[in-house]
Amino acid sequence: MDILALVAAFGGGVIGAYMGAVPAFVMTGVFALVGGVATAAGVDGGVAINTIAFGSFLGPHIAFAGGVAAAAYAGKQKKLASGSDVVSSLNGLAAPDVLLVGGLFGIVGYLLAALIGATPLGPLTDLPGICVVISGIIVRFLFGTTGLTGKYTGEGPRVWFSTGTGFVYNVVLGAGIGCAVSFVAAGLYNAGNAVALSIFPIICFGFSATTLLFACGGLACPATHHISLPAGLAASVGLAAWGPAGALLGVVFGILGSLGGDLFGNSINSHVDSHIDPPATTIFILTIVVNLIKMALGV
Repeated sequence: MDILALVAAFGGGVIGAYMGAVPAFVMTGVFALVGGVATAAGVDGGVAINTIAFGSFLGPHIAFAGGVAAAAYAGKQKKLASGSDVVSSLNGLAAPDVLLVGGLFGIVGYLLAALIGATPLGPLTDLPGICVVISGIIVRFLFGTTGLTGKYTGEGPRVWFSTGTGFVYNVVLGAGIGCAVSFVAAGLYNAGNAVALSIFPIICFGFSATTLLFACGGLACPATHHISLPAGLAASVGLAAWGPAGALLGVVFGILGSLGGDLFGNSINSHVDSHIDPPATTIFILTIVVNLIKMALGV
């Protein structure tokens, strides 16, 4: 454990609190995208990716999770209309206690990553993703009142999984993003650009995270990093195992990512008073599946 990184994680959590969880995550995407493209171009983008985007500065398990915790706390203290509001900048509250909660959960995220990373689960999953989820669950039971799956008060049966047109839309969305990601990856494979191919899933993640800037601006732009990242990871495995035809595995995981986000959005992030992130839940689970397939195929 790096004591300097641990202290920095407090600051990262404060950043997530004052900016708001989603705006901070957009910045994560910017640095992941810049670092990924730089690496693909033959320039060392490690600082942008490892130190800033996924480190103590803006790591999702630190900055985003800190923003989530700060919002839930502010909601409980009636300083914010809803503790599930992860878009609004909490700087406007001018509340030092809100920032402190964000900083403390930045430290929680760092410690969770260190602990899980030291177990056999660490190499199998997406560490920031699983830590975001665990942190969100802690926050829900610490500051929220709705329980893990929320309190539904509407009429009729609760929707847990979109059906009909909603289901078709999610399949088309996942397939479309999966096609773009997977067959660009196939092009890199055919070109023999191993460096670009290895970093390509991070570029896809960075692109998707950055597009949430439009959502912050009020446009109906969805979160898609739970689609593009698993698609990129799966396409890389498929290409290594079966050549260009293996890119289809990425399309399959693009669809699974879209459907997973819908399922977890309806089940753990609806009718609630804090945020447990559906994309992070989807990512950490599908990353485990992709890595298990990779191990089974021996690639």
